[in-house]
Amino acid sequence: MSNAADTTNVTGARLLVDALVTHGVDRVFSVPGESFLAVLDALHDETERIRTFVCRHEAGAANMAEATGKLTGRPGVALVTRGPGATHASIGVHTAFQDSTPMILLIGQCAREHLDREAFQEIDYRRMFGQMAKWVAQIDDARRIPEYLSHAFHTACAGRPGPVVLALPEDMLSDPCPRVPGAPPFKRIAASPSHAQIDALRDLLERAQRPVVIAGGSGWNEQACADLRRFVESWQLPIGCAFRYQDTIDNDHPNYAGDVGLGINPALAQRIREADLLLVIGPRLGEATTSGYVLLDIPKTKQTLIHVHQGAEELGRVYAADLPIVSGMPEIASALAALEPRGTPAWAGTAQQAHGAYLEWRAPRPMLGDVQLGEIMAQLRERLPGDAIVTNGAGNYAIWLHRHFAYRQWRTQVAPTSGAMGYGVPAAIAAKALYPGRTVVALAGDGCFMMSSQELATAMQYRLNVVFIVVNNAHFGTIRMHQERHYPGRTHGTGLTNPDFAAFARSFGAHGETVERTADFLPAFDRCIASGLPAVIEIRVPQEVSTPSATLDDIREQGRRARAGAGS
Repeated sequence: MSNAADTTNVTGARLLVDALVTHGVDRVFSVPGESFLAVLDALHDETERIRTFVCRHEAGAANMAEATGKLTGRPGVALVTRGPGATHASIGVHTAFQDSTPMILLIGQCAREHLDREAFQEIDYRRMFGQMAKWVAQIDDARRIPEYLSHAFHTACAGRPGPVVLALPEDMLSDPCPRVPGAPPFKRIAASPSHAQIDALRDLLERAQRPVVIAGGSGWNEQACADLRRFVESWQLPIGCAFRYQDTIDNDHPNYAGDVGLGINPALAQRIREADLLLVIGPRLGEATTSGYVLLDIPKTKQTLIHVHQGAEELGRVYAADLPIVSGMPEIASALAALEPRGTPAWAGTAQQAHGAYLEWRAPRPMLGDVQLGEIMAQLRERLPGDAIVTNGAGNYAIWLHRHFAYRQWRTQVAPTSGAMGYGVPAAIAAKALYPGRTVVALAGDGCFMMSSQELATAMQYRLNVVFIVVNNAHFGTIRMHQERHYPGRTHGTGLTNPDFAAFARSFGAHGETVERTADFLPAFDRCIASGLPAVIEIRVPQEVSTPSATLDDIREQGRRARAGAGS
């Protein structure tokens, strides 16, 4: 778009779409609404440059935008209507905030002359999203749209990435105004480590005896991951990946020690506790990565802590680092890759020991019933190409995925660190839309799947042949586990009545399979791939199965013993 003056009148909606094109947006995820009809009309003229994916629920649209941001590092865009549309979409904004994902949510708003009257579907979005987004604003003057959009894209990607919310009054969108000069495309803004900080890092590392690296978080790219790999190889360092960022390094790499998250390998947890130096590159060190803030002491860890993060506001929030460094991930990884060790490190050989403990932990364990989920995760790992994308939401079923599946390439794991149910299905649809030539698999529990199962219609509409694997135990398994632990034998409100998921899939025109034995899984999976259609595999498991290490009976008994001990 030219920056020269142009006296031609256009609408605010036209300026908005022009700005999206300028900033490289090639897709938006939306549920249509009357509050932004003018934007839909403007998008009608840009179908060659911006594809509109029509979703069946605003939560699905927002999650697809968030997943797009995760996969590309550029803001995913969702476009929803006021009131109910915005509240439905808030789940994606919350996930983007907790996961540090660049995202922009555009919300149709009531006409300006009706505001502050509790007009039809009116909400003050600054108050609603104030703690859930990096920036929330309303555009009241169409002439300022290029300015606001430039601010939004820069804010979403600068420092610690995150979501931005812009409200768009419907009369502003239809206002005629001059075609004002546009802003140039946004540029990523990131800090770099100083030479003094890298020198201090080297000094602390060379004095260590038992160092451990924990990597993850957002902001990585392929080159940064390669630089990280070179660094840990040169320094012979064991490396664990933060919760749901297991794809930061190849899990078969001889330095990989496992995932540092929910259900952590006790051997890896012990290694971290006994470390004398922790080099944390990228993660926030949140609740999941620190096992509920008990893995590390607060506010000062007993280990020497080097904490690298994209956002200055995160450093020192919970853990006071000995060496805090504000840096983008490509910038710190490049500096570390150039850092060569002087001699053989004192901890040589520990990385191989840590990897051996991880491989032992990864091996499938027997579980009740005719379906062995650990073996199925191993089969899936062997069957999928290295660049296959695997998504999931929340639930105990994900424990088998995290423990027994192995990620081989960067950006092949897409999952919410926010613990949001219903995420995996829309995330997989977004991934397949981005990379139609790659295999995409979504894992969900029965409860998780049914929160976004209507998006099967979206997958069918756009012929996005994702394979959705539904682990069905006919209850909210995670909550049932917690009930048995805290209130043994007093379960309430967790049982579910489910459809025949294979038949449910076929009702959309998708392919459907039911698996009740381990041996049936791979043939069913191969038929799904061969069908060329979106496909659902329902895997039926007993309710008694809870985690790879415990049944509900085990957990109930632990709960009873704990209550008896507390009462003695």
